[in-house]
Amino acid sequence: MHILIAALHRPTKPTGVCRHAVNLAKCLAITSQVDKITLVIGVWQLDYFKTAFVLDSPKINLIPITIKNNSVTRNIWFLWGLSKLTNKINPDIIHLSFPIPFFRSLFYAPVVSTIHDFYPYECPENFGYPKVLLNRSFLKQCIKNSDGLSCVSQITLKNLYRYFPDRSSEKTTTVIYNYVDFSKVTPSIPKNIDLEKSDQFILCVGQHRRNKNIDLLIRTYSVLINEQKILNSTKLVIVGSFGPETNKFKELIAQLSIAKKVILLSSIDDAQLCWLYQNCEVFVISSSTEGFCLPLAEALYFSCKVVCSNIPIFREICDTKCNFFDLEENKTDSSNNLSSAIVRALKQPNDKYSGFEFSKSTIAHQCLQFYSQILGTKI
Repeated sequence: MHILIAALHRPTKPTGVCRHAVNLAKCLAITSQVDKITLVIGVWQLDYFKTAFVLDSPKINLIPITIKNNSVTRNIWFLWGLSKLTNKINPDIIHLSFPIPFFRSLFYAPVVSTIHDFYPYECPENFGYPKVLLNRSFLKQCIKNSDGLSCVSQITLKNLYRYFPDRSSEKTTTVIYNYVDFSKVTPSIPKNIDLEKSDQFILCVGQHRRNKNIDLLIRTYSVLINEQKILNSTKLVIVGSFGPETNKFKELIAQLSIAKKVILLSSIDDAQLCWLYQNCEVFVISSSTEGFCLPLAEALYFSCKVVCSNIPIFREICDTKCNFFDLEENKTDSSNNLSSAIVRALKQPNDKYSGFEFSKSTIAHQCLQFYSQILGTKI
């Protein structure tokens, strides 16, 4: 079976969507039922797909598309160019790694889509107006035209029924979690930053978007330092693609006079990310809404001490394994809750998590079952 995964995306450095596409390809590659996987990317993505990710399976083939990397050109290519490519190479299934606009009538093979979240509805400020209206339109069109929808969590599936009750009832839908596997990655300390092997640090991984509440973590970290609740030498490392909130974070860091203690890293490769997870004192994620949150699953994979906001998706991922804190309407109360959770986590022993559920083989099996439903045959 030949699976084509559409992963052409704007970012010029690794992001969660790109990582999802790569993970999908890698888990399918270990199955005997799949003999070829085609990953379609933008030419600007080629370098980091080759260097940041471990794509060592001969089954995986990269096809870089040479177009201009702007929203108009990308969307025109999604509408017309993707169908021409797929009909030419004739895959059995086309899997869109994130919602894009397309015309179903132009495709010969079934088209399925991964639905990560409903940020255009839940957190429109991530996009701004009028851009968010386009994102909603593309999401609607993708849900309407897809033959099947794969949601990354039960919460995302629930929201699919909430926002699209008519469309979702007509579709083959399933939940397939993201998986985590760093077994072939050799850890490497991030280069060109002020961080040594002996340094203690708090780690956060997430894009610079409003729903991540990274400003709350920055403020709380400053309080912890000033009130001497953590060692003065402890640093805060924030890994994630720069975005709408980046300037706000930088201004806040300067205002709090902690510029020498806070390290902002734009997307890094798996080796460096692996080292950060293995060496952090505690991993913190303070989001108000998420579709899945791959970094949280990755932190659990490495048995990090974890602090996270008390929201349904985090309970779904790690109900008994994390230190939860409540987000309040009052920012000071939220900061106090987060501060207490971090201090509590730091006092805990480093225990290995057992029964890690986001494994490659489990996700591969679920994907094949999903494709079998779409094709109407046993794979």
